[in-house]
Amino acid sequence: MAPTPTREDRFSFGLWTVGWEARDQFGDATRAPLDPVESVHKLAELGAYGVTFHDNDVIPFGATESERDKHIARFKDALAETGTVVPMMTTNLFTHPVFKDGGFTSNDRSVRRFALRKVLRNLDLAAELGAQTYVFWGGREGAEYDGAKDIQAALDRYREGIDLLAAYVKEQGYSIRFAIEPKPNEPRGDILLPTVGHALAFIAELEHGDIVGVNPEVGHEQMAGLNYAAGIAQAMWAGKLFHIDLNGQRSIKYDQDLVFGHGDLLNAFFTVDLLEHGAPGGGPAYNGPRHFDYKPSRTEDMTGVWESAEANMRTYLLLKERAAAYRADPEVQAAFERSGVTALREPTLNAGETVSDLLTDRGAFEDFDADAVGQRGYGFVRLNQLAIDHLLGAR
Repeated sequence: MAPTPTREDRFSFGLWTVGWEARDQFGDATRAPLDPVESVHKLAELGAYGVTFHDNDVIPFGATESERDKHIARFKDALAETGTVVPMMTTNLFTHPVFKDGGFTSNDRSVRRFALRKVLRNLDLAAELGAQTYVFWGGREGAEYDGAKDIQAALDRYREGIDLLAAYVKEQGYSIRFAIEPKPNEPRGDILLPTVGHALAFIAELEHGDIVGVNPEVGHEQMAGLNYAAGIAQAMWAGKLFHIDLNGQRSIKYDQDLVFGHGDLLNAFFTVDLLEHGAPGGGPAYNGPRHFDYKPSRTEDMTGVWESAEANMRTYLLLKERAAAYRADPEVQAAFERSGVTALREPTLNAGETVSDLLTDRGAFEDFDADAVGQRGYGFVRLNQLAIDHLLGAR
């Protein structure tokens, strides 16, 4: 019997996901606009506990103050009626032509100032709605031509913007953390902070980096040929996995935003395993929202939209069941031991051992039999096959 999503699963969806009109570079919309209030009610009915949004998903760009207030009031009513929460919010700094060369890193200083003001007013709204995370996806922060952008100056301006906004959050006493969402390309030819590693390096240079982490997306990492499960593991290791975006991607190509698991299913399995159980040798699991940032395929009507939203949650729960069985399997635990996966937690140096001690340990070098140890088999294929057996329900 298929598992049923509940609020305790902490599934959340961006309003821009189910609300996507399916317009792309080569074709017009195939679906009509969707009222955000309808999205809130329908997602809650399907079992989601939260919705996330860009400011302009709820409030049209250029709305007057009175219009803005009316849109927010309707949205709040929908939240109250359904018990839906807003765990994360973000600002649209990419749709309007004014952001064609970026928001925080535009070559036009007036655009940069406008972008900061746009975010500041929406940080106030995020705090009002109880959002705990504020995501920054710099989809327009980049270039197509190498000579068009002073990258070092752009990173200075990026840092200036994030630090200013983080300082504001602290000054206001908001319980909000920032999460940078990396992406290598699309819509820009080359986007700044293209991967988790780039983002972590950038955060280390911030004055207020203590409240800044990352929001890795499956498709964004896999577009660069990277391993999503490994990327979020590094973010967890750094204590910087503040939010996640789950979807599906099939190799290095355009950003597909498929349903979670409808791309690299085995990597999706290990992603869920890591999020739910932590590392095999020990380590914390992820306790934030399971957030879906996908797009219902352009071929779908509104029935298909809601079926695809449900498919994300269903796939996650099925993988969660399989991952629990995998971790509980004695043969899997034995395979972990045989392969040395759990032994990797043991420090290479003994407690209190110094470089001098290591240099005098003949067993570490002079008497070490590299040829004999080189004959060791690690059993990684067996370990992976056990995962596949569990994934396919053969165990």
